[in-house]
Amino acid sequence: MKEKKYQTILFKVEEKIARITLNRPQVHNAFDAHMISELLEVFKFIKEDPSVRLVILTGKGKSFCAGADLNWMREVIGYSFEQNLKESQQIAELHQNIYTLALPVIAMVNGTAIGGGTGFLSACDIAVASEEARFGLSEVKLGLVPAAISPYVVRKIGESKARQYFLTGERITAEKAGEIGLVNEVVPRDKLEEKVNEIARLLMSSGPQAMAKCKELIFNVSRMSIEEAGEYTALMIANLRISPEGQEGMAAFLEKRKPKWVEKPKDV
Repeated sequence: MKEKKYQTILFKVEEKIARITLNRPQVHNAFDAHMISELLEVFKFIKEDPSVRLVILTGKGKSFCAGADLNWMREVIGYSFEQNLKESQQIAELHQNIYTLALPVIAMVNGTAIGGGTGFLSACDIAVASEEARFGLSEVKLGLVPAAISPYVVRKIGESKARQYFLTGERITAEKAGEIGLVNEVVPRDKLEEKVNEIARLLMSSGPQAMAKCKELIFNVSRMSIEEAGEYTALMIANLRISPEGQEGMAAFLEKRKPKWVEKPKDV
């Protein structure tokens, strides 16, 4: 097991699964500049560690992430434009790093996720939420907008729902979050880890390179014309079929055995 010490998060790699826990339960895991910096560092570490195959992001205590820390916001009021721009760029970079990571990222939403907390789970590939979780994009109530997180939230719920929830700032129940696609699954709190384990097992049984290429495929194809996509996708599948992973996967299927990459992860 690999483990690194941080002030605002818990982090360890066990059985090829990287587990990140937002660790400021006394303020409902609200983030500040220090947490953003530590999360940037840990996602860089994950990106460079070839042993990691899956990431699980959650919060300690009753909340997932309540958005920006109030004390940090008191400081931000006095920031110059340049200071605000720098920190906003770091937040944008963090979300982009989560979203574009060539590994599957699961958000285990154990409780309330407001503002930037909703942004974190939106940047993840799969979000599983407790029935008790509540969500909100309440920046407009502060005279602000969910700017840095908007690319990921809009991709999750679409423009129509984004217009509604960005403009009203209303709270969203877990049930409603599931209906609008903000989260993929909603389960009782005592079944949350079990459901995440189930999804983790499915992911660990898939080819690592194939999953990375799936994320690349989704990101690129949505921005291409049909003509561009035709050539791009043909090249991708042709390359994957002759790759070591593709050859192993197809051989395992034909020989009715499990491919060499299949491992059973330990419980979260």
